[in-house]
Amino acid sequence: MKTEKFWGSWFAFKPDNLFSSLSLEETLVGGQCFDWHEIARFHWRGKVGKAVVECRWKNERAEWRCDKKISLSEDQIANYFWLDEDYGKALNELPWRSDAVLKKCLENLKGLRILRQPLDQTLFFFLLSSAKSIPQIQAIGKTVFQKYGERLLEDIYAFPGWERLSEISESELRSLKLGYRAKYVAKSAQIIVSRKGWLESIPELSYEKAKKELLCLPGVGEKVADCVLLFGGNFLEAFPIDTWIEKSMEKRYCLHGWNSNQKIHFARIHFGKFAGLAQQFLFSAERLGFLEDL
Repeated sequence: MKTEKFWGSWFAFKPDNLFSSLSLEETLVGGQCFDWHEIARFHWRGKVGKAVVECRWKNERAEWRCDKKISLSEDQIANYFWLDEDYGKALNELPWRSDAVLKKCLENLKGLRILRQPLDQTLFFFLLSSAKSIPQIQAIGKTVFQKYGERLLEDIYAFPGWERLSEISESELRSLKLGYRAKYVAKSAQIIVSRKGWLESIPELSYEKAKKELLCLPGVGEKVADCVLLFGGNFLEAFPIDTWIEKSMEKRYCLHGWNSNQKIHFARIHFGKFAGLAQQFLFSAERLGFLEDL
């Protein structure tokens, strides 16, 4: 590849055997993050902040490398991928010993993680998520980033930030195929910019207060708020309910007729303070068909 000269060396994730090929793939492109794109089988390119990073599964191990312009330390990679011992403690606290459904998820998706993403960009992507598939969300986001964000490498661009987005009209955003979501982005940008430091303060709040704050934004309902808090705010008790989790709660846990708030309440009691991690395992297992024989 002509671009090889721009890349640093490959490093194995440490300690070894943190991922399987499937759990690495699901962590990167399974719906919690829209920064990563497959460039070859089991080889992905994305970004962590403004650092362009590649990950791959090779010789039965997960590896990563950085673009030479902005390199990351092993500690920064470990933080983004949640590689510290807290992950093992979180798994240990989940009720998989008494929950056959969750146990099967963990067995089939060993090493699946929740990435520690920036809150501002995560909010932007999930404002686009209504009635859109993962590839569609990625495509719309890429168009906005290319037009208004900093070019990092080849066709990878940084999130332009809410300050820049506040300068763009709703009609211009609609021309970039955001559809009715253009209104959500444009109005949210105005609110965020007018309340200096507000968005940055969200991770310091309790889960309940943080969710209440996000629900004030146009286009943010229960599911979007919980997605933003879980994937961008490190609120691991958040339990987003989409169609896959709806199916799991009703079919696997017999919660037919329960509304979303009741299901969230059940999940936070049953799965505990790491309910969001359980949600990610259930989401991927349902999507990949691992639970159909239960």
